[in-house]
Amino acid sequence: MKKITPYILPILLSFLITSCGGSSKKRAVISSPTKKTKSYSNPTNKKIKSIIAHAKTFSGTKYKYGGTTKKGMDCSGLIYTSFKRENVILPRTSKTMATQGKPVSLKKVAVGDLLFFKTNKRKNVISHVGLVVETKGAIKFIHASTSRGVIVSSLNETYWNKAFTSARRVL
Repeated sequence: MKKITPYILPILLSFLITSCGGSSKKRAVISSPTKKTKSYSNPTNKKIKSIIAHAKTFSGTKYKYGGTTKKGMDCSGLIYTSFKRENVILPRTSKTMATQGKPVSLKKVAVGDLLFFKTNKRKNVISHVGLVVETKGAIKFIHASTSRGVIVSSLNETYWNKAFTSARRVL
């Protein structure tokens, strides 16, 4: 019996030490969802989701210069109307919208950011705006195109890639 005791004591001690370590890990796991819950319920995220959801309700709406309804929509009208739904008031034109918020590099573009384009090469001014709806893989944005109405396009498309000028974060 005495020969077994020296072996059992270290085993029991290591078991107790390991058990305490395990219990402290459990406490850490229990407290971490609270942090995740706080970031998930971020009001800005909810606003962005609502803005994008509202913009998508116009999918397929034909293009109409100056339009802001399902009867017809232009690019800045889509963005203006979608943000207004969440009480975020933006200027009415894409050129003036491009002065709002903070500039963002393409590498840091996030869902909810605005993309600006120069589609009229002769005037060389911002003339188009889209709202980023996806950043996994290619950057995708919803906008009102003159030829196809309200659609989601990719920044990888040659036309949009060449016309792109800047991105801005309003929220």
